[in-house]
Amino acid sequence: MHPEINPVALQLGPVAIHWYGLTYLVAFALFMFLGRQRLHQEPYASLSRSNAWAFRDVEDILFLGVMGVVLGGRIGYCIFYKPEYYFSHPLEVFAVWQGGMSFHGGLLGVIAAMVWFAYSRKKSFWQVADFVAPCVPTGLASGRVGNFINGELWGRVADPSLPWGMVFRGAGDLPRHPSQIYQFLLEGMLFFVLLWWYASTAPKRGQVAAAFLLGYGVFRFIAEFFREPDAHLGLLSLGMSMGQWLCVPMIAGGIALWLWFNRQPSDAAVQAR
Repeated sequence: MHPEINPVALQLGPVAIHWYGLTYLVAFALFMFLGRQRLHQEPYASLSRSNAWAFRDVEDILFLGVMGVVLGGRIGYCIFYKPEYYFSHPLEVFAVWQGGMSFHGGLLGVIAAMVWFAYSRKKSFWQVADFVAPCVPTGLASGRVGNFINGELWGRVADPSLPWGMVFRGAGDLPRHPSQIYQFLLEGMLFFVLLWWYASTAPKRGQVAAAFLLGYGVFRFIAEFFREPDAHLGLLSLGMSMGQWLCVPMIAGGIALWLWFNRQPSDAAVQAR
């Protein structure tokens, strides 16, 4: 049985502080902490003074990234998951309190934020993307904790003998996979460990960002086998969910970008010319 935790962590008179909101704060704090650590990793630690990164850059990219997540996530949900409904009810696009966010839309929003940041700071987009990518999975993990506390985005019906199968309120009486926990472990913690380690090996420019696209796409694709598809969409072509179909271009793009960057000379080789 899902523990059905009260979504309100603290009530201060008329002000309710929700666990979900706190998980976002944890995600932002983790990004700031990890961003500070990234400043000491290569190639950022040895950049020339004119191209150097400072902690202020971490703060600014976080602010822009939050805007990208919120706007891109909401718009992406409306376009990817309910285009006909929101085309008929355009004003409800702004009704964010009704719920409905898309990771893939949020990713596009973050990419737009990074493009603006790179342009305004006269930095390489791929240098910015490589900096940000390893700091993201812990935030994703934090968000999945919030999903679990809220008892939302539950998994598909599980075998009754599954020891950790859970009955979620509003999802019927059958035990289900706690897919939020699967995603916390896969695309959150495991992905963070792998991507952070890979980034620490100082690969060629663009390869960390490419590894993020590939790695998240693979882990999310796997997790979708256990996550209940959206009721209004169900399973689409080839028995795949919308989440899985959206991961396909991420995986293909990640592989293509990694191979392309692998053929490019390293920054050190370019500077030595």
